[in-house]
Amino acid sequence: MDTDDEKKETRTAEIELRTHEIATKTATPLHTLDWYIKWVSSIVLIIGMILAANNLYPYNIVVQCAGIVGWLVVSIMWNDRSLIIVNAVGAAILINGLVGYWLKG
Repeated sequence: MDTDDEKKETRTAEIELRTHEIATKTATPLHTLDWYIKWVSSIVLIIGMILAANNLYPYNIVVQCAGIVGWLVVSIMWNDRSLIIVNAVGAAILINGLVGYWLKG
């Protein structure tokens, strides 16, 4: 005979398994403002990485900065402090690089 604890544990495992059965199911809402911003920002960041890989300075910094600022907006909308910090610091670093480039040139 199963004890009550074993039954609860089995039931919890079954619920967790069902939750993870659909690997492509997203947990975030689709086609909301934050959804559009995060996807556009992600694509912009990828383009910025391609520019950086091809040494197209300072265009890579400008494009990456736009992507980071987009993600900063999303992280503020989500109130996710870790993303806010990462993206705010990233934006500051990129802006610092741009200012240094403009002051040199």
